[in-house]
Amino acid sequence: MGRRRARFSDEELARVLVELTGPIDWALLFGNDNPVELDVGCGKGLFLVRAASERPEVNFLGIDWSGRYARASAERVLKAGVERNVRVTRADARFLLAECIPSSSVQAVHVYFPDPWWKKRHKKRRLFTPEFVAQVVRVLEPGGKLHVATDVAEYAEVIFTLLDETDALRRLPPPTPHEPTHDLDYLTHFERKYRKEGRPIFRGSYERIG
Repeated sequence: MGRRRARFSDEELARVLVELTGPIDWALLFGNDNPVELDVGCGKGLFLVRAASERPEVNFLGIDWSGRYARASAERVLKAGVERNVRVTRADARFLLAECIPSSSVQAVHVYFPDPWWKKRHKKRRLFTPEFVAQVVRVLEPGGKLHVATDVAEYAEVIFTLLDETDALRRLPPPTPHEPTHDLDYLTHFERKYRKEGRPIFRGSYERIG
C-alpha cells in the first residue's frame, strides 16, 4: 500500500493558499521585507519546497491555474514545514503579473516545463508571448533573473528566440543541471520523469538589464 497522503484543514491551508485579486503588498503577504521569487506553473510544489528549504531568506509565490495543483502545492509546503516563506495562489499567471504584481518588485521568475499546447490551433494559449515577456521584464528588478526549462525542442526555440529578441533581457550561461541524489532531488516532477526517460531538457537563464 502507498503512503497515506497528508490532509490539512481549510484553516491550515489558508496559511499558504491565498487569493490574490488586486495589487500585492509583499511585506503584508509574507510578514517581512525579504526578496521575492515567482514559480509560474508550480504544479505539485516540488520546486517550491526545495527552494524555500534551501533559501529561507527568500519568499516564494507559487502560481498555478489548476486548483487541484495549487492545493497539492500548499499541502506539500505545509507537510515540509516551509510555510513561513511560501504562498501559493490559483490564478492565471498572465493576469497576476499584469494586474497584481508591482513593477521591479521580484528578484527572479521561474518557469519550468510550461504546457506546450501541441495542437496548432491551441498554440495561441502558450504562456510565452511578447505580452507575457513584457510583464516579466516589468516585474523583475534590475538584475533580476528569469529561469526557464522545457523538454520540447520546438517550444524551446520559440521561447529562447523571443527572449533573445527582448532588449531588456541578457542571456546568461545555461545553468548546470543538478545531479539528483534521491527521488525527490529534482527541479520538478516533470524534470524527474523526463530525465529518467532520457529526454533532453532545454534550459535558459536571463537577466533584466537597465
